[in-house]
Amino acid sequence: MPERGRFAPSPTGLLHLGNARTALLAWLDARAGGGAFVMRVEDLDRARVQAGAEAQQLEDLRWLGLDWDEGPDLGGPFAPYRQSERSARYDAAVDRLLAEGRAFPCACSRADVARAATAPHDGDAESEPRYPGTCRGRDPAQVRAQAAAQGRAPAVRFDGGGARIAFLDEICGTAEGEVDDFVLRRADGTAAYQLAVVVDDASMRISRVVRGGDLLRSTPRQIALGRALGLPIPAFAHVPLVVTAHGERLAKRTRPPSLRSLREPGRTAASLVGALAASAGLGDGSPLRPRQLLADFALDRLRREPAVVALDQPANTSG
Repeated sequence: MPERGRFAPSPTGLLHLGNARTALLAWLDARAGGGAFVMRVEDLDRARVQAGAEAQQLEDLRWLGLDWDEGPDLGGPFAPYRQSERSARYDAAVDRLLAEGRAFPCACSRADVARAATAPHDGDAESEPRYPGTCRGRDPAQVRAQAAAQGRAPAVRFDGGGARIAFLDEICGTAEGEVDDFVLRRADGTAAYQLAVVVDDASMRISRVVRGGDLLRSTPRQIALGRALGLPIPAFAHVPLVVTAHGERLAKRTRPPSLRSLREPGRTAASLVGALAASAGLGDGSPLRPRQLLADFALDRLRREPAVVALDQPANTSG
């Protein structure tokens, strides 16, 4: 089967330059090898989903010159392509892991975990607290009763056992991380990101995952979960992030310009693609269409450090 890549935005707002560059690189990786490209909408966090954001994101990506073979707007053999419509698949995976002893119910709230934790996960002060294993090994009936007494259902956690997973990332090289008892399904019944992405990549037959470097630490969890479910593991390539001129990661607090706002002054798609490509080490910043980058594209040509996207070319309405 030909290689299959994907881009999976969350419709919680407009796309910024970092999102656009990752989408471009994922598209180039898939298309350069003659593979298929899938668009999947990761909309499980319903409280943060913004009305109209999905349609705007897809329109902005098409404006850049990207296309896809399957997606929420096109359909395809592995539909649906919105995670909010795939809950039965996630529940089936959780039920299997519970039955095989690879997962366990947990009555702990986030506050409980924070109080009991001795250190953040992976020693990162900005990361979530490390789950101390409070409910691992307990009688599931007792856990469910405790959660019910608190007026909620238990969450479900993967039994990571503290295993260490090493893998070869096609950009970052050899990487390794510990697999903790991460959440598979929240107390409200919603599948967690780690579970949904593993189930979806496998069921959509994604063989190559090109995504932002901020997700590198999630990969050992996802590999361990995929192995527990007997699923094929895709190849991973984590691209360096786009940062501000001061070296800060693009996020809401840094107020990065949206792709939509960059279009409004009349900047052409080709000029923006050229700037995105140059920030990754491809080209000199001259205006380009995505397909013009295919002939010479290879992951080993990409820069290995975070970069600023230079938008100093004058906006224009030609080309």
